[in-house]
Amino acid sequence: MSQNDKEDGRRSARERLRDQRERDKAAERRWRSLKVGGVVVAVLAVAAGIGATVASRSGGDQSAQSAKPVTVGRQSAPAKLTVYEDFRCPACGQFENAFRSTVKSLERAGKLKAEYHLVTLIDGNMGGRGSKEAANAALCARDKGKFAPYHDVLFQNQPAEEDDAFADTRRLIELARKVDGLVDAGFEKCVTSGRHDASVKRSDEAFRASGYQGTPTVLLNGKDVFSDQSDPLTPDKLRKLVERKADKKS
Repeated sequence: MSQNDKEDGRRSARERLRDQRERDKAAERRWRSLKVGGVVVAVLAVAAGIGATVASRSGGDQSAQSAKPVTVGRQSAPAKLTVYEDFRCPACGQFENAFRSTVKSLERAGKLKAEYHLVTLIDGNMGGRGSKEAANAALCARDKGKFAPYHDVLFQNQPAEEDDAFADTRRLIELARKVDGLVDAGFEKCVTSGRHDASVKRSDEAFRASGYQGTPTVLLNGKDVFSDQSDPLTPDKLRKLVERKADKKS
């Protein structure tokens, strides 16, 4: 590689990092305005300065639908929440921890189903394999009908973005013990062998080809309801949108 090529490579990396930090600042502004029951949700500090992970293209198309998502809730629910997320992504953790109780309440009422697409953008941007290992483990939990509780445990115990703790399958199995009836020899083998690595790769590739801007990407019945910083989504707003949809179906 020539000296000029090396300089171009370093400049390109610096530019990518600068762009990611600018988007992170925008994400922080959105989260500062998010209110839950009248209380402002604090923005978690991200030491690496890369909060909402950015994909390389803009816009959005149907190619992200080619990878099969994990569905939680009644299939007949009138509203569908589509979530693209990465278990290492701090902004995904913020979203999950802020909206979890509202989403689950609407699921129990039969008004909402959630479709989760698992991606591995942090692994690609920061190095490591924690996003992939955690996504594989979550699919192992799905095999036993335990995706939702294990998904929640992972986000409730999410390490700092620069800490690739989820790369350790022993840690993933340890956290799985918080979910009743999940851990057995079959689950452990599934986690340690990477049984679902190919599925995770397909899901990530579909997301990167989709044109969505980063994680989390949150759609309600196919419409982006999360990225508008001038009118941020709140749990109360999500509830009203879902109930309005349910009322039209009744």
